[in-house]
Amino acid sequence: MDWLLLISVFISFFVSLMVLPQWIRKCKGVGLLWEDMNKFGHPKNVASSGGLCVVMGFVLGVLFYVALKTFVFGGTVRALEIFSLLSVILIAGIVGLTDDLLGWKNHGLSNNLRVVLGLVASIPLVVINAGTHAMNLPFVGAINFGILYPLVLIPLGVAGAMTTYNFLAGFNGLEAGQGILIVSFLSYVAFVTGSPWLAIVGLCMVVSLIGFYFYNKFPASIFPGDTMTYPVGALIAGMAILGNFEKIALVVFIPYFFEIILKLRGGLKKHSFGVPDKNGNLKMPYKKVYGLEHLAIKILNKFGRATEKKVTYLIHAFQILFILIGFLML
Repeated sequence: MDWLLLISVFISFFVSLMVLPQWIRKCKGVGLLWEDMNKFGHPKNVASSGGLCVVMGFVLGVLFYVALKTFVFGGTVRALEIFSLLSVILIAGIVGLTDDLLGWKNHGLSNNLRVVLGLVASIPLVVINAGTHAMNLPFVGAINFGILYPLVLIPLGVAGAMTTYNFLAGFNGLEAGQGILIVSFLSYVAFVTGSPWLAIVGLCMVVSLIGFYFYNKFPASIFPGDTMTYPVGALIAGMAILGNFEKIALVVFIPYFFEIILKLRGGLKKHSFGVPDKNGNLKMPYKKVYGLEHLAIKILNKFGRATEKKVTYLIHAFQILFILIGFLML
């Protein structure tokens, strides 16, 4: 009977898969299109804010899971945590959509406002005193933070992951692929550490991202926008908090710490795109490296030629390395 709960995962996948083509057609019909910056000439032909469809699939799948637990299995186990996490994701999605509507070329929301809204998004987890006050940190071990955990660490964790997950972005399939890799692994961690409900919630996001990836991989017909990256980042933090595996999540998130450092090197003003030629090859946009995307372009050009697909795959390989490290920590 427990396998019936996986129906919710299939619902997330099919909702995402079915809604996306309609959203793409609507965007093209009304001109909600973005430039594909890593293509020669920067054609403005890619549908925007596909994260709306991902969040829709995720939310409906999770709600169906709650419905199954309530009406079929006769209980509402972890309902409070689930609805708090859904609230975080929906707030993050609203913030991301606002940022998308303002447009990255117009600088969107200010960096300070993004952080403030990220703190606001964490409130549903704060008010239920989510997680445990003892936190496992790399190289340090368990530390009991007491009341500082819900009042300080949860807001910082959610706001930090939510606002920095979209730093590593700008290439076809990159954000979605990263989300699939990270959330799949964290779902596995949740399952083996005794939180199967959290694993199913995570899988609902994974399959929604897989459905999205079919349209977002090279050559993309839709972009995720901050409407997707903010919720995925918030979900990563939320899963780590609710599953009490912050240490593993921090290790898995290390590529983003590298990205943050490199972005800060450029004063958060350097874009991540390459300079494309007619043959689809990418060159460095700057003399210095201001992101893992630039580093990937530099490495690939040193040993051959850099293309958008190769850059994406190389960053994924780098991410998998830290996932393997996290796996060894279990």
